[in-house]
Amino acid sequence: MDRLLQKAVQTGQKLEMIYLDADNHASQRVIRVLGVNQDTIKAFCFTRRQIRTFKTDKILSISPAPHKRMGA
Repeated sequence: MDRLLQKAVQTGQKLEMIYLDADNHASQRVIRVLGVNQDTIKAFCFTRRQIRTFKTDKILSISPAPHKRMGA
C-alpha cells in the first residue's frame, strides 16, 4: 500500500478505496493523494469534494481508480 500511495502522490493518479468511517461503516471513495505520513493520508476526496485526512488503519482496500471510457 505504501508504494501505491507514494506513486499516487508523485503522479496525481486517482485511487479508489474502501474506508471505514468513525461509525465503522464502509464507504467507497475516489481520492487524489496529497501527502502521506505513518498513520494518515491527506487527500482530496471526490465524494465529499474537499480535502480530508484518512487513517491508514481504517483503509480496507485501495487500488488505482478505473478510467472512465468516453462514449461508453
